[in-house]
Amino acid sequence: MTFDDGPHPFCTPAILDVLAEHRVPATFFVIGQFAADQSSLVRRMVAEGHEVANHTMTHPDLSKCGPGEVEREILAANRAIKAASPLASVRHIRAPYGIWSEEVLTASAKAGLTGVHWSIDPRDWSCPGVDAIVDAVLDSVRPGAIVLLHDGCPPNEMQPGTGRNLREQTILALSSLIPALHGRGFVIRSLPQDH
Repeated sequence: MTFDDGPHPFCTPAILDVLAEHRVPATFFVIGQFAADQSSLVRRMVAEGHEVANHTMTHPDLSKCGPGEVEREILAANRAIKAASPLASVRHIRAPYGIWSEEVLTASAKAGLTGVHWSIDPRDWSCPGVDAIVDAVLDSVRPGAIVLLHDGCPPNEMQPGTGRNLREQTILALSSLIPALHGRGFVIRSLPQDH
């Protein structure tokens, strides 16, 4: 289980509560700007055994950024995560929108980060409905799958009044999805060290 675009002050705690209830680890690809604003949530993620990973500082389309800007986005996010929680071990990065380029991969490797994409995208960000999210994951899940979900929203896409209900469908889907995956014999684990 991976979550992008947080931490969000209302959605992330609810997701962390569901994960804790089911004793499931996850990887949170956080936006550095939000990690700086929500440092207590980053510390909670680490304290509860989740991995905190890099999703850049401001979530730009890195394919439209020059090499210097790509590097700044990655390094600034790393600094923001470490400032929020010195115990965070940042090992992975996910490019915003899943748009990878040679420059992004090179800058990531230079920063000591391994790029991680996903294998299942139920498009929860589009709010397709709880059942649609659950069904999309269950229809595609295989051993080793990396599920993409969202606990926040990129800064440039945030709408006024985007608060408690932003990821309500994701939270409800997660509450059904975890038991369904366990019922099918799947074990939900953190990303491997050498992914």
